[in-house]
Amino acid sequence: MLERLICVGIGYGFGLIQTGYLYGKTQKVDIRKMGSGNAGATNALRTLGIKAGAITFFGDAFKCIFAVILACVIFRDSQRDILPTLTMYTGMGAVLGHNYPFYMGFKGGKGIAVTAGLIASTTNSWTVVLCIAVFAGTVAGTKYVSAGSLVVVVLYFISVVVLGQTGYYNVSGGPLYEIYAVAFLLVISAFFKHRANIKRLMNGTENKLSVGKKS
Repeated sequence: MLERLICVGIGYGFGLIQTGYLYGKTQKVDIRKMGSGNAGATNALRTLGIKAGAITFFGDAFKCIFAVILACVIFRDSQRDILPTLTMYTGMGAVLGHNYPFYMGFKGGKGIAVTAGLIASTTNSWTVVLCIAVFAGTVAGTKYVSAGSLVVVVLYFISVVVLGQTGYYNVSGGPLYEIYAVAFLLVISAFFKHRANIKRLMNGTENKLSVGKKS
């Protein structure tokens, strides 16, 4: 159990690196006081432009990837048999740090870009390609980033179960079910953070994809 807590802590520490907020500061603005008030990539895109959106997305994704790499380096010898499980806990910690940064009054992002980093670092290339394609297709078809995000996290959970059942993670029993549980919790977290978006989607008042004028 201790190693799991350590991994959550590692992830949380990396998750505290708020790319959108930090980039906004370089532009002398607080992104949390603009647009939706969210510190994530979509709000950065809408309020500060394509460059800001891309920097925020990749910064948030890579902080999860780096956290997973660090966890692997630390536990690759002592906990090799459950390493895939530990990387999932690390990813969950990164999402928590991103969504609830203590030094920002626990007001961060929604964790989608961070989850993208977890998908890239803990699944196979086919899953990554599928998630990208489904996200892009959903957003292109609906113009709603929130819809694409929610569809992808559900697809990610399904993919995790399929990969687990086909032996991709090389773990079984309790550690495998923990991977499923963490992936499911990430889905719950994404839907919870998007609860206002879901309400607007149902009411037909959700904001469609747009790009800010700044770059």
